[in-house]
Amino acid sequence: MDMMKGTQIAAARLAEWRKLAQGLHARYLVDDFGAGARFLVAVGEAGDAFGHHPSATIGDGFVDLELVSDDAVYRDGEGTEHIVEWVTQQDVDLARRITEIAADHGLVADPAAVSHIELGLDTEDSARIAPMWAALLTGSAESQGRGSPSDEIRDATGRVPNLWFGELGEHSAGRQRLHVEVYVAPEAAESRIAAALAAGGTVVDDREAPSLTVIADHDGNTGVVCIDDAAAAQG
Repeated sequence: MDMMKGTQIAAARLAEWRKLAQGLHARYLVDDFGAGARFLVAVGEAGDAFGHHPSATIGDGFVDLELVSDDAVYRDGEGTEHIVEWVTQQDVDLARRITEIAADHGLVADPAAVSHIELGLDTEDSARIAPMWAALLTGSAESQGRGSPSDEIRDATGRVPNLWFGELGEHSAGRQRLHVEVYVAPEAAESRIAAALAAGGTVVDDREAPSLTVIADHDGNTGVVCIDDAAAAQG
């Protein structure tokens, strides 16, 4: 199944879901663990009918869900097909069904609360260093390039954040190479950035804002607040 473009996902107008990194994310508020478990049983039954399931986490007062297909088809500029992890139509369809199930259970969504963390590492040769990072982070060589046409490290069980590799620029000597990327809902970006600035951070690069806003701490270490620009453009 073809991967969906950001504009297509935004056009689906999934009110309770947000596109963060590769997948669709939702948070539903629950009164207690039992309510969350009953909701997940219903979600699981819906997933059985679709032949596709979300990943799920039950926390104190919430259930977090992520939908992503591990067999999405990506075509590069030369027309070569790659199998990647990304949102497809089946994720959108199941997200709509889960929204209906949540309503049946009397649950309220908190889309502004969703978040996703990834790591970025700048390097001149990702193929050379990726095996070490795959072993260190996941213990498996198969996590290198999993669900991606690049050397990106992705753990099949989701235990650790994804690690992707960026190009090391000619002026990068002596600079920080490893940074954190924080994906948030578009409506939460402004307040997240404001909170970081109030805590002593400084915006050091907003040329690609609102998609990417680079913030440095007192020591110059940087993190990036990321949003899906297609969703932001849809308002």
